[in-house]
Amino acid sequence: MQILRKSNWEGFEKTRKMKRIEIINVVKKSGLKGRSGSNFFTGLKWELMGKGTRYLICNADESEPGTFKDKFIMENNPSLLIEGIAIASYAMDIHSAIIYLRGEYFHLKPKLEKLIKQSEKHLKKIKLKIKIVLGAGSYLCGEETAILESIEGNRPLVRKKPPYPSQSGLYGKPTCINNVETLANIPLIILGNWDNNLQLFSLSGDLNEPGIYEIELGMPLKHIVSLGKPKNEPKAVYFGGSGGCIPYQKFKNLRVDNELISEKGGFLGARGLIIVGENRDIVDISRTLSEFFVHESCGYCTPCREGNFRVVELLEKIENNKAKKDDVKLLEQLAYHISDTSYCALGVASTTHLKCALKYFKKEFKV
Repeated sequence: MQILRKSNWEGFEKTRKMKRIEIINVVKKSGLKGRSGSNFFTGLKWELMGKGTRYLICNADESEPGTFKDKFIMENNPSLLIEGIAIASYAMDIHSAIIYLRGEYFHLKPKLEKLIKQSEKHLKKIKLKIKIVLGAGSYLCGEETAILESIEGNRPLVRKKPPYPSQSGLYGKPTCINNVETLANIPLIILGNWDNNLQLFSLSGDLNEPGIYEIELGMPLKHIVSLGKPKNEPKAVYFGGSGGCIPYQKFKNLRVDNELISEKGGFLGARGLIIVGENRDIVDISRTLSEFFVHESCGYCTPCREGNFRVVELLEKIENNKAKKDDVKLLEQLAYHISDTSYCALGVASTTHLKCALKYFKKEFKV
């Protein structure tokens, strides 16, 4: 696996002989985009950083259902991440970095802290301090500005943008936020022999061999699914909880990349694929995901807070054979109303799974 290569701080030492703008240009030229699902050019994000005191935040709050690739990196090659943080900090003239670690990954904190201490001889060269902040379990903290609020000790609500974090972020200072996989790739980019098309996929669901697979972007869906050895014939593939779903048989030859998945109504995001077998009930899955979003909603805006609660009620009626045709129509209307009028990305994405299910599996919503 490309992501498991050991750099042994050679990439960092190489950058010490480069100008900061040269490092940023190398990252820009590589074509690296945010691997959290944002898909924004990393080098450009670095270039847009404002002046003065700056911060770097490593987003390790991997809370999207079916996604666990960042955990894989932190467990199997964490030194590459720490080196990537150091290179990014040096390139942007940052002296304070924070790893915002998902609360459920608390067992990784001592390991990372030990590694940071062992790396001090390198970090001292650029006067960099790295600390770890443990999240409290909020799904909303996958959004960059909610992370800022959390670190500042506030309720993690999403901030209005603009201003963007690169201009006014943590404590009002310019802040760059990159996720684990993005930063772990930086040393490999600096050393060369790096393939931008190789990306980590989290495969789970009705599989005999779920896990992390490094796959070339653009491979057919059937090839990716076959790596996990399905237990039975797949019915659908879900792209995490917020990325929607597509029917497997209809799209098994579809090349998996951001644009093509978007054309089908889904969102590839952080490349967490949940494989659903033929024996699964799509309505039941829709209800489970909707309950998840009801639980994770911050409650700030009415469409997300009340809308998703109502979606769960309607799905329960369908499951219990108590629904009418008007209920299915209302379900469709709510799905689009919630996504169109919610305040933040959680509300916008909370019904993507439902819109896809109603588009491709309408027959299962029997009344």
